[in-house]
Amino acid sequence: MALSTEELERYNRNLLLEGVGEEGQEKLKRAKVFVVGAGGLGSPVLYYLAAAGVGEIGICDGDILDLSNLQRQILHNTQDLQKNKAQSAKEKLAILNPNLKINTYKERLNANNILGILKDYDLVVEATDAFASKFLVNDACILANKILVRGSALHFCGQAMSIKPKESACYACLFDSPPKGVVLTGAEVGILGSVAGLFGCIEANEVIKILTGVGKPLFNQLLSCDIRDMEFRKINIKRNPHCRVCGESGLNTLDSKLYA
Repeated sequence: MALSTEELERYNRNLLLEGVGEEGQEKLKRAKVFVVGAGGLGSPVLYYLAAAGVGEIGICDGDILDLSNLQRQILHNTQDLQKNKAQSAKEKLAILNPNLKINTYKERLNANNILGILKDYDLVVEATDAFASKFLVNDACILANKILVRGSALHFCGQAMSIKPKESACYACLFDSPPKGVVLTGAEVGILGSVAGLFGCIEANEVIKILTGVGKPLFNQLLSCDIRDMEFRKINIKRNPHCRVCGESGLNTLDSKLYA
C-alpha cells in the first residue's frame, strides 16, 4: 500500500524516524484500530492515531456530550453539546485527516455485540471510565485474540498497559473481575483533565509502537503515575496461569451478567 505524494508530505516527520520510515508508515496506513471511548482518554488517542495516519479507525461511544465533559474531552467543543461523542469525534478527525476511513458505533458495547465488531479490527484501544466496560473489552480481546492497549485516569493518577493474548498478562490477571458495590468515579472525586490527556497520549504511543514494531510495548508491565509528584512507576506483572480469562481453564464465552 504505497504512500501518495500528499501522504509523503503529511507524514514527513514520521518518515524521518529510524525504525518507521516508509515501511512503518505503510503499516500504519494498512492498520485497523478500534477505539472504545471518545472521552478524556479517547480524545488524544483518536487525535494522534488520525494524525499519525492509521488508515481505518473505529470509534465506539454511546454517550451524549454534556458541558462537564469539555474540561478533559478535548476532541469536542461547546458547539457539540447534546451530540453523540462518536459522531462528534468522526467530524473532527475527518477535518484533521481526510485520508482515513472512520467508522462510528453509537452504542454501548455488551457481551452480545462486541465480538462481532472486534473481528474487523487488528488492535483495540480501551479508553473508558467504567470498570464493567474495561473487563468486557479485556475479556473479549482475549477471546478474539486481539492485542489490547488499555488505560485509566482518575483524580490525579493514571495507568496504562498493553496486552497480547496468550503471551502476556491481561487485565483480569491483575484485578480478576469488576468490583462489587459502589466504585468512585470522576463525578465523585474529580479528575484533572490533563491526566486523562497524558495517559491517552501514552496509549496512542503504545498503538503506534505495536503497529510499526518500534520500541518495547508495555506487555507484562503496568505504567502508573500520580502527577502530584510526577513519579512514573513501571510495575512488572506476570500472566496468571489460573486467570479466569486467559488462564489454562479460561473463558469460552462472555457472560453478560458479569458486565452488568
